[in-house]
Amino acid sequence: MQPSAFSQTLACAHAGWTPSIGDPNIMGWVTVAIYAACALVALHLWIRNPFQGPGASRERLFWGGVCVLMAFLGVNKELDLQTLMTVIGRCDAKINGWYNERQAMQRGFIRALALGAFLFALGTAWLLRASLRRNILAVLGLASVLGFVVIRAVGFHDVDHLISTEVMSIRVNWILELSGLLLILISTLPHLRRA
Repeated sequence: MQPSAFSQTLACAHAGWTPSIGDPNIMGWVTVAIYAACALVALHLWIRNPFQGPGASRERLFWGGVCVLMAFLGVNKELDLQTLMTVIGRCDAKINGWYNERQAMQRGFIRALALGAFLFALGTAWLLRASLRRNILAVLGLASVLGFVVIRAVGFHDVDHLISTEVMSIRVNWILELSGLLLILISTLPHLRRA
């Protein structure tokens, strides 16, 4: 990207996005509170180190990573940084003349993210190979949350419409995001008993 195109993209993104509260409603704050709970419980596990047996140091490393990731995603939930990423992509597409081909770029981006998520899952499974059975719910919950974040970050209008629909007055995006977070919290209970 040319320096002038880069500065144009930043100026466009600055005009199209301002830091603000992303979900200024009760469910948004409840979700942030659950992210914070996940981060705090993971921090507690990392500090107390109740892990025993083969792979205990890797298990501790995993929970330290969960702590950092949940804290970041909780902050991101309210700052709405994925919208900034979408705005930057849209501005770059308009300025550099590929806006009409953006759907092909979005598909490529989704494929790259899906591959990255798959490799991340394999890496996590390998990291926890000695203790995967104890942490499978946390891994599934983490995969669910990260998958949801990726879906939201891509910003396809059809997908946004789908996850914004309501089922019995409950939005689908709440179900997708909170179910992963609750799996992470549930998976900590046996560890907390040992700690």
